[in-house]
Amino acid sequence: MGKGYRAGRLGEEIRKVVSELLLKEIKDPRLSGIVSISAVEVTADYSYATLYISILDDTNEDGPTDSRKQEVLDAFQSAKGLIRREVARQIKLRSVPDLLFRIDTSMEYGRRITKVLNQLGIGDDRKEEDGEKDKQ
Repeated sequence: MGKGYRAGRLGEEIRKVVSELLLKEIKDPRLSGIVSISAVEVTADYSYATLYISILDDTNEDGPTDSRKQEVLDAFQSAKGLIRREVARQIKLRSVPDLLFRIDTSMEYGRRITKVLNQLGIGDDRKEEDGEKDKQ
């Protein structure tokens, strides 16, 4: 088992702790709606952990606005001390990685691809095929 495996496990544990904090401890109004931690990447030397944040509460079809993204990042930045303290307490690490927060853009990317496919008429064919399979 190499360092990459351990870093992956540590990232998953950090994700669980922070997700639990979002549900129970952190009551910042800037984090209203559906805000979650989609992934955590830990560097090989365990000095940094990048937390990728998904924002799914906006009705804007193109995803959250830039101001909403910044608002969420600011909220996480102000809760950083609490998050690090809880990670250290629950995972019992000798040294807790410095936390970096990034917005996960994979949902927006997926929406753009779907939109382009639908404009090209490619997305509609798949829906029709699924409908035909259901009829059979």
